[in-house]
Amino acid sequence: MTRIAVGGFLHETNTFAPTKATYDDFVHGGGWPAMALGAGVLKTMRNINVGLAGFVEAAQANGWELVPTISCGASPSAHVTEDAFERVVKVMVDGIRDAGPLDAVYLDLHGAMVTEHFDDGEGEILARVRKVIGKDLPLVVSLDLHANVTPAMVEHADALIAYRTYPHVDMADTGRAAARHLALLLQSGQKFAKSFRQLPFLIPISWQCTNDQPTKGIYQKLAALESDAVPTLSFAPGFPAADFPDCGPSVFAYGRTQADADSAADAMTKIIAGHEDDFDGRIYSPDEGVRHAMELAKSARKPIVIADTQDNPGAGGDSDTTGMLRALVRNNATKAAIGVIYDPLSAQAAHAAGVGATVALALGGKSGISGDAPYKENFIVEKLSDGQFVAPGPYYGGRDMDMGPSAALRIGDVRVVVSSHKAQLADQSMYRYVGIEPTEQSILVNKSSVHFRADFEPIAEKLLICASPGAMPADTATLPWTRLRPGIRIKPNGPAFTSAVNSGSPSSAIG
Repeated sequence: MTRIAVGGFLHETNTFAPTKATYDDFVHGGGWPAMALGAGVLKTMRNINVGLAGFVEAAQANGWELVPTISCGASPSAHVTEDAFERVVKVMVDGIRDAGPLDAVYLDLHGAMVTEHFDDGEGEILARVRKVIGKDLPLVVSLDLHANVTPAMVEHADALIAYRTYPHVDMADTGRAAARHLALLLQSGQKFAKSFRQLPFLIPISWQCTNDQPTKGIYQKLAALESDAVPTLSFAPGFPAADFPDCGPSVFAYGRTQADADSAADAMTKIIAGHEDDFDGRIYSPDEGVRHAMELAKSARKPIVIADTQDNPGAGGDSDTTGMLRALVRNNATKAAIGVIYDPLSAQAAHAAGVGATVALALGGKSGISGDAPYKENFIVEKLSDGQFVAPGPYYGGRDMDMGPSAALRIGDVRVVVSSHKAQLADQSMYRYVGIEPTEQSILVNKSSVHFRADFEPIAEKLLICASPGAMPADTATLPWTRLRPGIRIKPNGPAFTSAVNSGSPSSAIG
């Protein structure tokens, strides 16, 4: 029987964010499933939208024996601590080393992990795995669409295969695609030629959405370029908040011959570069966005949904800034709701006070983001929750969620979801678990950039993007870059990076 060692370790690192990812964050998981070890990995990875779950399903259908090591993920944040990285990777590598005879290894990684001691977290993971398994054993990896792919990652893996949707509704599908590619490697006994290209400009995440052009059309053309000669072709727009030289978009192809791989990679790179002008759109200030939403709501039959994009916990924000809440209250918005504000102390105070009580809170604003502060006001406690629920929408895909003690608070006619754990608001259930019915609101403000669209577009009259204080600027040119590769443009059609551009305090990542 074919024996495959498997594991997963996922983190998207914003080196400008205020909070690092500790080992305990990976144990809990945030928006990811909780950490699982050994046989527990296979029990956890069933019928959910995660790359490893899709691979497990396909592998079992193929009759492969799986040797699970570890699976874990944590909400995007600043650097992964050295302690967390070393503890997780030791379990993964030791599990592969001690697995006995293997035919291949599959790993579910993010591709944009920066640690306290390595710029290229995934490159280091793959180098250690390769050292254990040798140069001949197939090593296949699924990656997030936001991967900042590095030469080391390409060198050590026999195939890197990235998601093709943002919102990421195809994470499990990507795991299945990795299984298909691995089957080709096992059947042929030969490896494919590799080709890797990096694009010369950063792409802000708000304009990477595959529901819209130009990205939607780019992925359609990518699929058309795949063939028997080039069975796997990927485009990763990148995560533009990691201050190190390999941050940015990339293309990677695997072909029967080097010419096949190079031809597909060059064609894809040319297509993407031709759309540089198109990675742009309207972003509102908090007051502009709220007032526009209120005007639209007068005639709308469905909610107006606003993305609080810069405080997205799916991009390293702490999900606790108060700019959008202040704008809702300041403009007397009605039938409005905002979520999720991460504030364990306020959630605890609401639980202590009880439903119906009025509590004086200093809500949110605790992450130290410039231009933000706790919102000191009186709130009515409308509903309490233990934070345990299932998120059935397309993005979370049926995951068990644990937001910790949570509450629905009200100020005026604005309702606020407050939690004790972080996860981006990408599922309607993240309102419902505290008694707020999203379809009955006039305005919804979601702390998310794009993932929310998978579950909210069907119920939304209009989607708007607002930029209030947060750790993930909608305009990548405003970040204090110090360590990008020379010449890359810090936004589409923006200035080229030099050591003098946006010089400021350097990232603490040291590779």
